Amino acid sequence: MNTGRQRSMSGGCQHVLGYLKRMHFENPNFYYAIRGDHDRSTSNIFWIDAASRINYNYFGDTIVFDTSYCSSDYKVPFATFTGLNHHGQPVRFGCAVMLDESEAAYIWLFQTWLHAVSGKSPVSITTEPARFVQMAVSQVLPNTRLRYCKWSMFKETQTHLGHVYESHPTFEAEFRKCVDESETIEEFESRWGTLLEQYYLMDDEWMQSVYDARRMWVPVYMRDTFFGEHCVEGNEGRNIYFDGFITADTTLQVLIQDYEKAVGCWHEKELRAEDDTSNTMPLLKTPSPMEKQAANVYTRKIFMKFQEELVETLVNPATELEESGGVTMFRVAKFGEDHRDRIVTYNSLETKASCSCQMFEFSGVICRHILAVFRAKNVLTLPSEYLLKRWTRNAKSGGSLDEHAMEEPTNSRESLTIRYDNLRQDAVKFVEEGAKSIQVYNVAMNALEEAAKKVAAVKNQGVAQGGSLANDDNPVASCLSAVSSEEKSKKIQELTTELENTNKRCEVYRANLLAVLKDMEDQKLKLSVKVHNARFSLKE
Repeated sequence: MNTGRQRSMSGGCQHVLGYLKRMHFENPNFYYAIRGDHDRSTSNIFWIDAASRINYNYFGDTIVFDTSYCSSDYKVPFATFTGLNHHGQPVRFGCAVMLDESEAAYIWLFQTWLHAVSGKSPVSITTEPARFVQMAVSQVLPNTRLRYCKWSMFKETQTHLGHVYESHPTFEAEFRKCVDESETIEEFESRWGTLLEQYYLMDDEWMQSVYDARRMWVPVYMRDTFFGEHCVEGNEGRNIYFDGFITADTTLQVLIQDYEKAVGCWHEKELRAEDDTSNTMPLLKTPSPMEKQAANVYTRKIFMKFQEELVETLVNPATELEESGGVTMFRVAKFGEDHRDRIVTYNSLETKASCSCQMFEFSGVICRHILAVFRAKNVLTLPSEYLLKRWTRNAKSGGSLDEHAMEEPTNSRESLTIRYDNLRQDAVKFVEEGAKSIQVYNVAMNALEEAAKKVAAVKNQGVAQGGSLANDDNPVASCLSAVSSEEKSKKIQELTTELENTNKRCEVYRANLLAVLKDMEDQKLKLSVKVHNARFSLKE
């Protein structure tokens, strides 16, 4: 980073650190770490909030690490970890300010981030095509499939081949078609060769380097690994979470303000998606029991993708090729497009199938080709292995996916911390669910009051017996006895503060929901008046 930009950062770092310290005080599960010199002027700062750590347990299979804000076009070198939730929306998994962008700095960042998410490596990661980032990923996440951001590859190609884009307006469309629409490796290779010949790029060094890296970014080479991308059309592996919030004019002094705006905006979008999924039924296009099953299981966004594939089976018939030992090979192709056929292997004993397109492996949503075979074999409902939980309405249900948190604690202090984290995680999910409607809110508040009475009864029982209850009989007393009086006071203060903040958020949610309900009633009344007037006009 240049010296002028570095000097402009020094004052803002203290502002960011003040925010992080405050957030950690309010919620101990808010984590941050600092790497840098004594005066913090060249520090790298990483943070991840409690909601992000919970969401990572459910949606941490594929992530995007974005350093595009670290370019000289931006005032703040901002790096982000994001992923996809069950609605196909971006969800954050951590952020960093990277004043030092050396190889060692990125290794530190990935190690720190991995520690913050309990050491659970993702299946896949999409990054900018940067050498230091690639080296950090290979060292810290050796078992994670690395992919370069396709959007960045297109952008860099446009920069290096600006003269070609200018003199040949059709080049960009042909280039994208070669990358995006090639359904087999052979088809990509053929189209690439034609592209180079057509635009006289046979000896171009940049195009050669792009081709050499094809297995790191061209989709046809990546389909055996989950990236979830088919469910989010048009993002090309980009992080769009902070688009429109973090801009070229964002300074370190206002970074947190813009960050919180993005967090609030995406939280509202998730609530709306949850409401849409829970309270409305999508229009079914076929009489298939499988479509009805999917509509009841998937979130609305993912169901629409599934429905698209299911409807396509009507024009993609399955033709049986050969059968041996309960395993049947099918050829599936769209009417009139026999040259674009797919091969599906179907095991009738296990009701399992695999397709050469590998859409399920890549996106987690079953393809039209397998669905066509299921249709031919009269499979009426989707087998459970094709209903990926991370895309369902109940993606966040059940216990934490972090197996380490379920291990037996080694001491009382560790036991207290684990119980605290587990209770806090369930409480956050309870608040999110309880705020979705006024009816659910009232039920949730009554349940909280009842739970508070039961907890108080257990605590009073322990006091009445002079703290003589065994650990199994009085877990609250045993946890508190393991720590000092000062630590007890601090923990009580932290819990009290978090409870107060949660109550405030609940009141805000309640007020917002009441306002929405009132607005809906007003709109309903206005619509009724319009209908009445229209009917009256027709009678006249």
